[in-house]
Amino acid sequence: MTALTPDLEMIGAQLQHAYARRLRMRRAVRLSAVAATVAATVAVTAVAATGDLQLDPTKWAIVGGGSVDNGRGEYVHARSLQDGRPSTFMVEHDAGMDRYDAFLLHERLKDAADATSSVEVPQEPAALCTRGQLARVEQETLDALRANAAPSSPADCRGVAYGVELARHVFTGVEPAENLMPGVD
Repeated sequence: MTALTPDLEMIGAQLQHAYARRLRMRRAVRLSAVAATVAATVAVTAVAATGDLQLDPTKWAIVGGGSVDNGRGEYVHARSLQDGRPSTFMVEHDAGMDRYDAFLLHERLKDAADATSSVEVPQEPAALCTRGQLARVEQETLDALRANAAPSSPADCRGVAYGVELARHVFTGVEPAENLMPGVD
């Protein structure tokens, strides 16, 4: 066997350490790339599964969903990862729509979400509010809010809650008055 000089032995040991360090770095980079790919895939899947709703995948597990009117309305059923409670999230793309058509989109979306929900939904009156009834609900709600009174509507049609909520949002400045039915002031 050939004896190496001390200088060559030291260079050999340094080369071995450098090569081992390089292998560890390559392994760490590879593991980081895999972890980043998995994280990105989970994030993209969660966003894609919820469309415009953008639910946080660390807080919600998506259990179902759907859309109406070629995606103008979307809903997602989700379960809280913290306490397990179910929730339904909805988004409506109604900008530029006639206000009554926006109401009809909302009701179709709500019907579709309720039909696929695992949660019992209280029944509302079967007949949808007409344009006139919805306008009256919104006007009466605004009048009551302006008078510091509790809003109440005698209308017995499906959509009263929609009209009351919209009028409240307009009254508090959350939504513009243009979102009310025509003729409501």
